[in-house]
Amino acid sequence: MEKFNYYLISISSRDYLEKCIEYSMAGFTNSKNGFWAFIDIDEGDYVSFLYGARIKNLYRVKKKVAYKNARDLPPWNPIRFRSGQEYYFPFRLYLEPKLYLDESMVKPQMAYVAENLLLRGGYRKTHFQTDKLTLYNVSNMGEPAEAGIHKPIYHKGETFEPTIVFKKNMQKIPERYLFNELILQSILKKSLRKILPEILMRLGWNENAENFEILGEKALPEGFIDIFIKPKHPVGPGKYMLVEVKKDRANEKDLNQLLNYLLEFRGLPVAGILVAKTFSRKSVSRIKELHHNIIPVSYSLRVSLDKEYSYHELLEDITLKLNI
Repeated sequence: MEKFNYYLISISSRDYLEKCIEYSMAGFTNSKNGFWAFIDIDEGDYVSFLYGARIKNLYRVKKKVAYKNARDLPPWNPIRFRSGQEYYFPFRLYLEPKLYLDESMVKPQMAYVAENLLLRGGYRKTHFQTDKLTLYNVSNMGEPAEAGIHKPIYHKGETFEPTIVFKKNMQKIPERYLFNELILQSILKKSLRKILPEILMRLGWNENAENFEILGEKALPEGFIDIFIKPKHPVGPGKYMLVEVKKDRANEKDLNQLLNYLLEFRGLPVAGILVAKTFSRKSVSRIKELHHNIIPVSYSLRVSLDKEYSYHELLEDITLKLNI
């Protein structure tokens, strides 16, 4: 399991949960958050459902599929609001059951999950990533799923690969989504490892980059860290890196926000990483004053504003560079 990530899919509807379990399938809506969840979770990753403060089952993602004309595709009905807004489920994950379990998150083994959910104030997002230790704990709970009992029913509808665009007038949901910070965060979470050894060297930390895991959004009393880098196997006080992501220009306000997050880890070895396309003069000046406590990282994508790109094309294309 070491190579793969573990996600909890947040569920607020019992009917939705029951159909997920019955069909060994997760579905995400055509919303911005639904698309984010679909691109963020990879085939081979592990997932559980989170409902009513309980963790339901452990699955491995076998296949990801986006369906055209999915408005009336079972098993979930479209969600309609009084405003006229409608969401349906074009994005599907076909799942292989690994364990049957129904565990309360109010356990010491679930501390990472409980803290995140408590500080989030509920099921605000479609999913969140938890750490390797939680996956290890969950994998030692419950009962093994019987092979072949739950076979996903694959739909025969026409499929497509959703793409990402950089001009608002090119967006056509669910086929094309406008590039945003959630998409950027997902890309960075999977690409920061390329420069992690260089970051550790800049910080003066004599650590092996392979000993760290790069996780998605983590909740703090001050707000949400976009990306959280922590030891995979913490022994005693660990070293942590908090990553704040800005799609365009990072300014002094963004730097102050990151510094407030760092205060939550006072007394521990901790550093901040500020990722942006460009940096304001004031933010650069402040970062220089802070010496090595903050690492500025610029990103670039070689894209044309008139073209569309797959998520994996952007993941391969992104370039990261330490500044100052």
